[in-house]
Amino acid sequence: MATYAIGDLQGCLDPLLALLREIRFDPHEDRLWFTGDLVNRGPQSLETLRFVRSLGERAITVLGNHDLHLLALAAGCGRPRADDTLDGILNAEDRDELLEWLRRRPMLHAEGEYVLVHAGLLPQWSVRQARELAAEVEARLRAPDYGDFLAKLWGNQPDRWDDALQGIDRWRVIVNAMTRMRFCSAQGVMEFQTKGEVRAAPPGYMPWFDVPGRASADATVVFGHWSALGWYERPNLLGLDSGCVWGGRLTAVRLEDRRVFQCACAAAADPMRGQ
Repeated sequence: MATYAIGDLQGCLDPLLALLREIRFDPHEDRLWFTGDLVNRGPQSLETLRFVRSLGERAITVLGNHDLHLLALAAGCGRPRADDTLDGILNAEDRDELLEWLRRRPMLHAEGEYVLVHAGLLPQWSVRQARELAAEVEARLRAPDYGDFLAKLWGNQPDRWDDALQGIDRWRVIVNAMTRMRFCSAQGVMEFQTKGEVRAAPPGYMPWFDVPGRASADATVVFGHWSALGWYERPNLLGLDSGCVWGGRLTAVRLEDRRVFQCACAAAADPMRGQ
């Protein structure tokens, strides 16, 4: 049995199927971990969502910002973007079943030495605290009034963690860190405008994983979201968004021995549009 962690799909099912053939994925024995953003920008958002859902317990996926965007649109509280490719899901006969499944996915998955999250963890958070905070948001997404929660979720403020935060301000920081963050300050102040490579960090900011004394550094964080970073490996980091939807590659890493597998992808979205 092997566990393969796979980067952002963003509605690109064909590259995923090609990659699964390359790794000889056995749905009876192997497991897949997805870094989130299953949908949007690519041409097969509906088919991708259906396929990952069909894997049942063989697949674990955490929620990404595009997944939450889909849930907000479906709940009537999101703002459509010109480059969205979500109409197929929103108009599908099985949309309710798909969206019900999606909103019950975790924000974070921790198992053994690994922590799976879409974007990152604030430097103040230990893995234990991050799991507890993720559970707070998961409870709100799984509640009957989750639409009200999503309607109030969007925004960049507060831009830092404080244990005293309550209600929507608290949950917004958790969601923004776990699904949107790339750069933050040494004090954990998040910056959301910059999307480029590490060397593009604004003055006073750094990649979230480079903050000295990061409390989650004792675990290996598996993440996506940052296509400009590409495939990125350190002893305690695995960055897996290698820009499949932009014409880059789809990356998988076998966690047992960290062997890397990649397949080339045809561009399905304009890389100048960013993320």
